[in-house]
Parts: sequence; structure tokens; C-alpha cells
Amino acid sequence: MLKTLIEAFALISTWEVIIAMFAASVYGLVIGSLPGLSATMATALLVPVTFYLSPIAAIATIVAASSMAIFSGDIPGALLRIPGTPASAAYADEAYAMTRKGQAELALGAGVWFSAVGGIAGVLSLMILAPPLAEIALSFSTFEYFWLALLGLMCATLVARSSPVKAIAGMFLGLLVSCIGIENPGGVPRFTFGITDLFGGIEPIPALVGVFAVAQVMRAMLTPEPPPLPRRKFGSIMAGQWKLTKKYHWQMTRGNIIGIIIGVLPGAGADMAAWVSYAMSKRFSREPEKFGTGHVEGLVEAGASNNASIASGWVPSLLFGIPGDTIAAIAIGVLYMKGLNPGPTLFTEKASSMYAIYLMFIIANILMIPLGIAMIRIAAYILLAPRSAIMPIIMLCCAVGSFAIGNNMFGVVTVAAFGVIGYVMEANGYPVAAMVLGIVMGTMVEQAFVTSLIKSDGSILPFFERPVAAILAAMAIGALLWPVMVWVWRKLKPVQTAAATSR
Repeated sequence: MLKTLIEAFALISTWEVIIAMFAASVYGLVIGSLPGLSATMATALLVPVTFYLSPIAAIATIVAASSMAIFSGDIPGALLRIPGTPASAAYADEAYAMTRKGQAELALGAGVWFSAVGGIAGVLSLMILAPPLAEIALSFSTFEYFWLALLGLMCATLVARSSPVKAIAGMFLGLLVSCIGIENPGGVPRFTFGITDLFGGIEPIPALVGVFAVAQVMRAMLTPEPPPLPRRKFGSIMAGQWKLTKKYHWQMTRGNIIGIIIGVLPGAGADMAAWVSYAMSKRFSREPEKFGTGHVEGLVEAGASNNASIASGWVPSLLFGIPGDTIAAIAIGVLYMKGLNPGPTLFTEKASSMYAIYLMFIIANILMIPLGIAMIRIAAYILLAPRSAIMPIIMLCCAVGSFAIGNNMFGVVTVAAFGVIGYVMEANGYPVAAMVLGIVMGTMVEQAFVTSLIKSDGSILPFFERPVAAILAAMAIGALLWPVMVWVWRKLKPVQTAAATSR
């Protein structure tokens, strides 16, 4: 093992790998911080560059860019309430509320620190738990995936600050949007109205950019400018992070665990990890009433979770060639292109290359702290710019990012339409986050449900007979009934108290 580790150090100690990793880190930070340009897109745009690099340098660029992009999506979320990546959308409101309270350093510092900690935790899971976690993931069938996706949808009621009824309504609207197109089990065009561009459905990223970024610009146009934030130099970004680590050590650990588990499940990824972790943080917090007002607890857990899922998503990718998320799917293509064919033999025949990947993940997450702090300080000047100057730039980024997704104008139209929808929803108290969650999870729920019914010949018993499916079903049903039980308990408690007093 020591010999293999020395060989791995030699592989990553070349100037080519060092320069490639540093350049990809800066690139990932910039792309992730631009609304509409996701970590997946940042990774995909690097693929042509990897043609000209050695195998280890090529993988280094993928590792560094994806890790940095997931974190840097927190920066515009905290400063402008516009998440740079879908994974940052879960807690963008919370981070922005902290900025308005004068705690931008704490919010952004928590983002960079707990993202780095979560990323390193994910690497440890990749090193130690790869075989058992991959076996668990392979035991999942469509029955388990249905309950897992349904459990993810239940998060809509947990993250909502408004009425749970409005949150569920927003979620159903998102599910309706996810039905558009022909990418359904029946292959039948639905809600396309004869428009060819709708046959491919509505992509989550344009919807996300529209409801968060464009809607924010519309609000800025139609409302008076808020009181300016104090014009002060940013203090220490990392001040207080060790105190937060000690105070919220269990939340950080729980976020790491959730991120590792969700990351290893094919198709889940950092987006779902962030949503589930933020919802769990709010549900089990001792101060749930503070969520949405600028409370750092949710940022700690969700920030640790989304980066932990990045590394753990490579577990099934390296062992079986099954991508844990879209970034890992791109990485698999690069691995094949460079002759590092995924599979169990990769760990025996090219063990030094595997250890080199582990080390690159660790280095990327360590680099995230100084480079992330530098990026935050540069981005902090956004706070000093007048609204009239920054909003047109945001609209330009939204238009460019949405056009780049499909290389056509339909993406731009989609972003504009969802901007109007997002503005109307928020004006009437409907959480747009619940709708985005419905769009992201809707396809997975439907496909898993229909495929499971085909397997069982229309019987619903297999949804509850399989042990893992039964556990997930109990959790999903419990999450659904929990708000009702709390409401009934609150109604009955005054009656019982009054009866006891009268006696």
C-alpha cells in the first residue's frame, strides 16, 4: 500500500497535473458563480481540453472543476439571492437573509469551510466504503427508487416557510411541468401543444434560473431599492468557523453521511443531497423558527452534504461504470477515453491511478479554502454596486447561460417564462423552491413508479414487500403524515389542558 501511495504521489507531482488542477479550480469557481452555468456544464465544457492531457491530468481537471463549481454556486446565492448552481438553491434564501443581516462573511465562510470538510469526508468514503456502498446501491430496484424520490418530494413541505398547503401546490405545479414532453414511460407527447421544442421537456436548469434570477430582476424593477448594506470591508471569511464546527458538529456529520449515501445512489447527486440535508436540518433543529431568517445551521448541514456527494458519486462509477450523477457520467467517458476502464480490476491493475484520484480530491478540497476566500473577496464588490448596474449583467448571464444549454432561443424563452411564474408565485406566498423540487424529482418518480408496476404486473405489494422498500415507504409515509399529526396534536392539546384545568 505504501509503495502504491508513493507511486500515486509521483503521478500527481508533475507540472502538467499541478497546472491543470490549479487552472481547472479557478475555472470551476468562475463558472459555478455565474447563474445558469451549472457544475455539470463546467465539467462538460472541459472534456475537449482533456483530449490533449495525460490521463491523470485529465481526471484532475474534472475533479477540481466540479468540486469548486458546487461550492462557488453559494456566492451569488448569498450576495444576490440567485443560486449559481442547482445544489445551492436549497439554502440560497437562508444565505441571502444572513447577508442582509450583515453576516455575509459568516454565510460565505460556512459555505467554503463546510464544503471543504464535506468534500474530504466524501473522499474518505470513496477510499474506505466503496465496495459495501456500491453493493447497497446495486441492490436498489425501481421500487426503492420510487420511495426514495417520493421521500425527496416530501422535502417540499419541510423547506417551506409559508403554508404547507401552498408548498404542496407549488410541488404539484413542478410535477406538472415535469410531465411535459415525450420523455415518459409511454413515449407519448404530453402538454406539447404541437410545439416541437417542448418535445424534449423542460430542463430543470432554465426553470431554476428563471424562478430565482429573472424573478429577482423583476422584483428589483418593480420595488424600491432596499436600504444599502453597510459599506464596509469584508472581515475575516474564516472567523468563527471553528466555533460553528464545534457547535454544529452533529449537523455537519449528519450532512456528510446524507451526502455520502445520496451521492452513491445512481442519478441522485449533489442537488438532492442539498435539498434533503437542508430539510433534515430544519426538521430536527432545536430552533426551527429561525430558519429562513438568516440562520447558519442549515448552511452547515447542506453545504457539507452537497460536496460530500460529489466524491461519493464516484464510488459506483469507478467500481461498476454506473454514474452516481451527471458529473460522474462525464468522468466515466473521460476514464474510458484515457484507457482507465471502470471496474473492479481498476483497483488491482492500476491501483496507483486510483490512489492518485483520491489524492486529487483531497488536494482540490484543500485548495478550495484559499481560492474560495479569494473568489469571495472579489465577488464581495457586487454588494457595493448599484442595483441599476448589476441587474442588467445578471440578465445577460441568464440569457447566455440558458442559450448555452441547448444552443437555441427556446432556452431563453423558457427562462423568461419561468421568471414570470416565479415572480407571481412569490408575490402570492407560494414557495418557488417547492416547484423546482417537483421539476427535478418528477421524472424520476414517474419512471420508477410505472416501471415498478410493469415489473409487478400491476400489483402494489412489491412496493412494501422488499425490506429496503418497506423502510423507505415507512419514512415517506411518515414524512407525509407528520405535519397532519402535528396539527392534530396542537388542536387537541388546548382542549386537554382546558379539561384538566376544569377538574
